Amino acid sequence: MTGSLILTGAARIVERFDDPARDRGGDLVIRRGRVTTAASAPSPDESIDTLDADGGIVTPGLVNAHHHLLQSGFRTLPGTRGVPMREWLPAMAAAYADARIDASLVGATAGVGVAESLLSGVTTVADHQLNWPDPARSDDPVGDTVAIARAIADATAALGARLVFVRGSARDAPDAAAASADAIVRALLPEGAASSPGGTSADGMLQLAVGPAGVHSDSEETFRALGDVARRHGLRRRTQANEQVDTEIALARYGRRPLDLLEEWGWLEPGVTIAHLCDVTDDEIVRLAAAGITATHAPGCDVPMGWGIAPVRRLQEAGITVGLGTSGGGSNDAGHLLADARLAMQVSGMVGTALPARDVLAMATSGGASGLGRADLGILTPGAAGDLCVWDVSGVADAGVADPVAGLLWAHPGRRPRHVVVAGRVVVRDYRLVTADEDALTAALRERVGR
Repeated sequence: MTGSLILTGAARIVERFDDPARDRGGDLVIRRGRVTTAASAPSPDESIDTLDADGGIVTPGLVNAHHHLLQSGFRTLPGTRGVPMREWLPAMAAAYADARIDASLVGATAGVGVAESLLSGVTTVADHQLNWPDPARSDDPVGDTVAIARAIADATAALGARLVFVRGSARDAPDAAAASADAIVRALLPEGAASSPGGTSADGMLQLAVGPAGVHSDSEETFRALGDVARRHGLRRRTQANEQVDTEIALARYGRRPLDLLEEWGWLEPGVTIAHLCDVTDDEIVRLAAAGITATHAPGCDVPMGWGIAPVRRLQEAGITVGLGTSGGGSNDAGHLLADARLAMQVSGMVGTALPARDVLAMATSGGASGLGRADLGILTPGAAGDLCVWDVSGVADAGVADPVAGLLWAHPGRRPRHVVVAGRVVVRDYRLVTADEDALTAALRERVGR
């Protein structure tokens, strides 16, 4: 981050997807990991790298606001495609048990999942890690969870991406979940959470958060225990609500809907992000907006599995900021956020007003960043983090496109960026990882999971 990177030759630079008036041409200068102006050029003694954008479109790096990196090793498993969530959950749990969750497994799955993300233009990944070793079979359960968190953080750092690590829970004992969350903060933020606003490291590359899976799996005591950890360390909170099984179990177990329980348990307030929200009423949307929560849409998980479609436009019209996430490979077999943005745009008219391409691209960048409390991500205005993608729009798949920004979604399904930069460092150049060997990452995962 000590040198400078200058991008040249771009046909268009999108500073913010939610403000088309800021689109411009010219060069883009990143100095010490931050976007700056061409006028504040590098000093003669600084190292300078140049990146030829060559008629492409430069955009902010994408923010995957809801991923489960562990699931990158468990895609298309028998009994997990297009089934009710009540069947999907035990099928996935059985696969994890067979593979034995430990630091070596999550290191391999994170390596593949983060590499896939970077190659798809995602520069920040929020990983909701829900599954942990059986504490009854461990001499040091807290140490095991710290080792898992560290393995995921190390794999992400080696690849050069930003990570939001969410110490999640799925039926964990409340005290154990809180103790390990505390330990993870101490281990991964050695400078101390108090000096790391929002649980973010000094260089902004690592952020910590907490989040039970949902009221379908976690008790009030777990929500409150992890909420206490969040308040103690200034962490964001994240959970999932109002998918198929979540509503069913809440009604059967408590006689109440999930958001009623979250409100009672202290989880409908600012600093909380809720993923999915497929099954929400108009009254619930009003309550969510009044509570100051943010939301994450995950259509690449919810639509093919038949779990519903979140009413994104209604949420936004109520004043709720919505980000975009892929969820994990157990339900969405790809971590390609741009593909999910395209899907979100295409299905939006089925649950209300159709979403324009730029609105969905804003969800995939600044919308997700807002839910993380990171105003410096998902934009390319001066002072923002130097995270970006260069998209080639010169091929036949983009021929005839009148609006090249909208064409990023409408045209060329499966599009990947030519170059990706994180904090001013080139991590993908000419469609290839700079920071790792794809074959080695794939081999490591294949060896670990036996497929």
